[in-house]
Amino acid sequence: MEELERELKQLIIDTLNLEGTTPERIATDAPLFGEGLGLDSIDALELALEIKKRYGVRTKANDEENRKIFASVRSLAAHIAANRQP
Repeated sequence: MEELERELKQLIIDTLNLEGTTPERIATDAPLFGEGLGLDSIDALELALEIKKRYGVRTKANDEENRKIFASVRSLAAHIAANRQP
């Protein structure tokens, strides 16, 4: 799971062009939105598209579960690990 979490941190940085940020600076349990990394709904959409492309894992628009899935790198990694397509 740690490897997937590291991959996701780099994916977030690359997808959202977070210049000056390194994977080490993103806390695994920190919120991705609001006070944490400060992402917004457009960032979530971009991330969801990249995750679908890279891991074959889809999220549904306007699904209440998305808040839990995208809460942190750890929750996102758990969702991907549970739903990843071979």
